[in-house]
Amino acid sequence: MPLYKYSAIAVDGKKRSGKLEAANVAQLSNHLRTEGFFLLDQSNQDADQEKTRLKIPEIADFCRQLSAMLSSGITLIRAMTIIAQKDEKPQIKRIYNAVILELQKGASLSESMSKQGNAFPELLVNMIKAGESSGRMDVTTAKMADTYDKKHKIDGKIKSATTYPIFLLALIVFVMIFLFTFVLPNFFSMFEGMTLPLPTRVVLGISNFLTRHWLPTLICVIIAISSILALFRVPGPRTALDRFKLKVPKIGKLLRTIYTARFARTMASLYVSGIPMIQSLRISRGTVGNKYIEQQFDGVISALGNGRTLSLALQPVDGFDPKLNATVLIGEESGRLEQMLESVADQFDYEAETATQRLVALLEPLLIVLMAVIVAFIIISVMLPIFQMYSNVEAMGNV
Repeated sequence: MPLYKYSAIAVDGKKRSGKLEAANVAQLSNHLRTEGFFLLDQSNQDADQEKTRLKIPEIADFCRQLSAMLSSGITLIRAMTIIAQKDEKPQIKRIYNAVILELQKGASLSESMSKQGNAFPELLVNMIKAGESSGRMDVTTAKMADTYDKKHKIDGKIKSATTYPIFLLALIVFVMIFLFTFVLPNFFSMFEGMTLPLPTRVVLGISNFLTRHWLPTLICVIIAISSILALFRVPGPRTALDRFKLKVPKIGKLLRTIYTARFARTMASLYVSGIPMIQSLRISRGTVGNKYIEQQFDGVISALGNGRTLSLALQPVDGFDPKLNATVLIGEESGRLEQMLESVADQFDYEAETATQRLVALLEPLLIVLMAVIVAFIIISVMLPIFQMYSNVEAMGNV
């Protein structure tokens, strides 16, 4: 039953708060009334916990601590208790305490983790389950700590590499808004009654529109951005967008490398732990991060079920680097599939990092040139009427 955190009050004004399991809010209220209290406020702790997901660094730290304690001979429940006591975040502590409660009821660690909603990734839960079967939980958790550390490192490098171009783009937008709404109106007041050239009329029109209608424009931009983001959460448009991203020059190649690395590393971790190939594919499809590629996994799983090898089943998938199939084929023929998958994952991680750096190195000067072109166009639009005024004054002086 769900666990509710509540606050209640008695007829004499005495207040009471705590936690109580109940099927629903009505049952919680009736239970409190039998004890002479009336429900004031409540929150479903299980519902809050469903929304909490451990971040990659937290998962890596959890696996590392658990591995160290299990390899030292500490019992599982004691190890989880120590981890829960050390964590400072209340929402994460609640998840660990819920896992401990399930363990005390006799459930396995993988079962206890799976009951916490989306708190733990499916990949980790299945790896823990495989570790329980083999009796090598300490080795499994140590391997997963390394896996999530590598993932966090690669994601961090890609994020840091793309931060500066995003900052430049935001700066361009800010500079444009500042020029059009605060700087240019002071110049355009000088040009009243003049016949203005086309560039000046264009800039003047944009400036007047933004100055007079800035609030409706801002609201429309917010609504448009929110609508686009909501639209791309719908499966159809999201799949179309993910497919389009793979076709964009330069960026598409980089994304293929990143997706291939994610798939290869996940498959290597699952396969080496003894999880069946088809189940490994079902789990791996959720770690790729591209809906268009994920939809093609139904065909891969079906091909494996019909007796095809993994290399042949992956061959029709649009979205992976072509080198993946060749690597998997070598691994199948040599009987070292897990080592080849780990090797190709490391290779693609490195290629993704270097490709990101090259892409950023290309984007930075392009954004700077874009800013220079826009500013130059604005300066020209302002200077042309001024030159025209000087020409007119000079002509009058000659007369």
